[in-house]
Amino acid sequence: MSAAAVPAASAASEDIAALGKVAVLMGGKSAEREISLMSGGGVLAALQSQGVDAHAFDPADRDLGELKRDGYARVFIALHGRHGEDGTVQGALELLGIPYTGSGVLASAIALDKVMTKRLWLAEGLPTPNWVCLEAGHQQPVLLRAVPDDLGLPLIVKPPREGSSIGVTKVMGYSEMQAAVALAAQYDADVLCEEFVDGIELTCPVIGEGASARALPVVRIDAPAGNYDYEHKYFSDDTGYRCPSGLPPAEEAEVQRLTMAAYRALGCRGWGRADLMQRASDGRLFLLEMNTSPGMTSHSLVPMSARAAGISYEALCLQLLRAARLDAPAR
Repeated sequence: MSAAAVPAASAASEDIAALGKVAVLMGGKSAEREISLMSGGGVLAALQSQGVDAHAFDPADRDLGELKRDGYARVFIALHGRHGEDGTVQGALELLGIPYTGSGVLASAIALDKVMTKRLWLAEGLPTPNWVCLEAGHQQPVLLRAVPDDLGLPLIVKPPREGSSIGVTKVMGYSEMQAAVALAAQYDADVLCEEFVDGIELTCPVIGEGASARALPVVRIDAPAGNYDYEHKYFSDDTGYRCPSGLPPAEEAEVQRLTMAAYRALGCRGWGRADLMQRASDGRLFLLEMNTSPGMTSHSLVPMSARAAGISYEALCLQLLRAARLDAPAR
């Protein structure tokens, strides 16, 4: 090793040490607990491999106040869904004064609520499929029969504040509406019914904040019979992924532009991932949702896209951790 390499290695070690004691929040109490444990396990191993003093922390088993008591300097949020991706944990960390990865309280809360996300995107002139929200107390059979008349068939029924395709049904006929709504209502009091867009499923990650934020390469998802459900997302090897996406350069750039506009409209920071559909009939793009704490499992799409951009899994985790901050740092 040359003499010049020694100070460089020392500086790198000091940089890692400056991150302090890190908690990787994983597990939690949401319907996505299983996936969160997989994501958190991957992040934890990656950070530890780079010399970070990182430790697993499951809010389902421990009080968040222990983060302050045990001297954690920052938090990597690998929780998914409610009580992890919806602004609640972010708010607790704000009160504790511990910087965390990803979006802040408001952006997290809005992004997990697909109805509020759609309202904000439409206000900004961004395209999203037509929808009907069936609020609690307004899910009687007579009301359900009107939904396919408004949105057409097939259509998608889902809980508006869940992820990972949990509670989602593709409804092919009027007779399937009641069961689909009942399933979604097991996870959320309100139920979102959404126009089905027949075409190509795409996803595009973003890393960074403000003017420095950038979209990563687009991923095209080829699920069996177009069924990109919970099983095909995380456990099946039947789903195909293309990254590079194979889209013409102009279309790839448009997906990235639209993703950046959606990310900024919601006030996201740190990282995120937009899910989109490209309609087969005319090539038009539609935004489906924004994930503010995307999966980091072996099947996850953000690490796949990052690799295509020349960013290793370990480097990605470190970059996200270094960007951890508070909405309102103490003066």
